[in-house]
Amino acid sequence: MIKVLVADDHAVVRRGLREILTETSDILVGGEAATTPEVRQLVREQRWDVVVLDLNMPGGSGLELLGDLRRESPGARVLVLTVSQENQYAVRAIRAGAAGFLTKESAPERLIEAVRKIAAGGRYVSPELAEALASLVAGETEGAPHERLSDREFEIFKMLASGRTVSQVAQELALSVKTVSTHRTRILKKMEMKTNAELMHYAVRGHIVE
Repeated sequence: MIKVLVADDHAVVRRGLREILTETSDILVGGEAATTPEVRQLVREQRWDVVVLDLNMPGGSGLELLGDLRRESPGARVLVLTVSQENQYAVRAIRAGAAGFLTKESAPERLIEAVRKIAAGGRYVSPELAEALASLVAGETEGAPHERLSDREFEIFKMLASGRTVSQVAQELALSVKTVSTHRTRILKKMEMKTNAELMHYAVRGHIVE
């Protein structure tokens, strides 16, 4: 039996994932988490075969959480499930320790297939993403402005581009307002932009945020 932890801050999404996964005879959804600290606690307390994880949850950085899980609980393999269709986000997640990456628009069968493959020790990405990853590794994809950002900067960029204020980002990531402001300044400089509105326009145009 594959024991799965479902982690997403939206109750309706968790319910949907639970319903999809429990239709199978070999997968058991043994728990749910709505925040980053809840994921940390449940992973410390119990053994999980697969963690189905939304990286954009309250309580801390999703990419940092991935790195921590890889170090502290190597037996718990992580499938990242996100609304983002941006290939760069997938690359960062896999570098941070994810064993698989799926968008929430994926068919239910793909979710089940991914969980089974990851639990068996494999990796899972969609055929479309596999092609994009190959191009990135081969250096065929021209570097975009947001690829200059560190993982932390990229995460804050996405949140600012989604319309959050510096204070809201600071609260969600458990950082000081001053720290987030410093990151924002670096992000704007690296991307050669001046305002949050420019970041938002860039992210929407590039399908990095909705």
